[in-house]
Amino acid sequence: MTEPLVIAIPSKGRLKEQVDGWLSDCGLTLRTAGGVRGYSATLDGFDDVQVRLASASDIASDLNAGEIHLGVTGEDLLRESDDGAETGVMLLAALGFGRADLVVAAPKSWVDVETMADIDDVAHLYLARTGRRLRVATKYLTQTRVFFAKHGIADYRLAESGGATEGAPAAGTAELVVDITTTGATLAANGLKILSDGLILKSQAHLAAGLRARWGAGHLETCRRLLTIFDARERGKTLASLTWPSGQDAEARVALAMALKTGRLPRANGALIERSRLFQTVTALTAAGVGPVTVERPAFVFEAACPAADRLDAAMSQETQKG
Repeated sequence: MTEPLVIAIPSKGRLKEQVDGWLSDCGLTLRTAGGVRGYSATLDGFDDVQVRLASASDIASDLNAGEIHLGVTGEDLLRESDDGAETGVMLLAALGFGRADLVVAAPKSWVDVETMADIDDVAHLYLARTGRRLRVATKYLTQTRVFFAKHGIADYRLAESGGATEGAPAAGTAELVVDITTTGATLAANGLKILSDGLILKSQAHLAAGLRARWGAGHLETCRRLLTIFDARERGKTLASLTWPSGQDAEARVALAMALKTGRLPRANGALIERSRLFQTVTALTAAGVGPVTVERPAFVFEAACPAADRLDAAMSQETQKG
């Protein structure tokens, strides 16, 4: 591979801190070139990986354009960057942080407006009375169009927001807003309420692949190495490792077979089980006279297969066949 695998992560803010923590939790050390204000970095143990630091919105755009191989950013931005054609982005893993909701909000003073159907009624009346369409302030033009079309609403127009979207109704530049929120507090502070069926997307940070990037066999292999680590770390969080005396192995396996029909991975003098079933399992073992039983929490549990990497390989194979 002559060129490195390029992965982009957020360059600042809370999301950058969360991504840094996620990489560290996966045992990957990120080293930023040029100090904390640098815009490139490396991963220890991955000499064939180049890390770029960019804004979350630029990462989404670069993924869709094929300028980077991998990126971490919000699902809301990834869906917004889609150009309406066949998507150029594959979501590989939801990361469990950076959570926020993309919602439709209306003024609290609209006491009889609680649903998207109510918005449709108001839009018709507004157009009839004023000759103008309801204005919807948002940065999320694509997703707003799709969501409003899904609800059969046509009598509106988009007012692209360049600043604080939630302030648009108070400023008189829009009647409704579509914006991202974590608690709804900022919307409420600006006299807005979220419609009962106005949830467009429950977003969180994702690791995604740019399908339009130039993927060689070396890039895919390096990506598989990374994805296998991420996958093993997530699996490790859900499993517990049990160990019992070797002389009681037969009794232990009978007890496990009775207590657990599924969800166990046998190993020498022990088993891996789901943590949610830990105490149920230990109770069955001790009741069968097996003990002492020790419990450990594995940091990583590696499997031979990596579903995310397999999906990416399949997608790239299809792209090659098209070409």
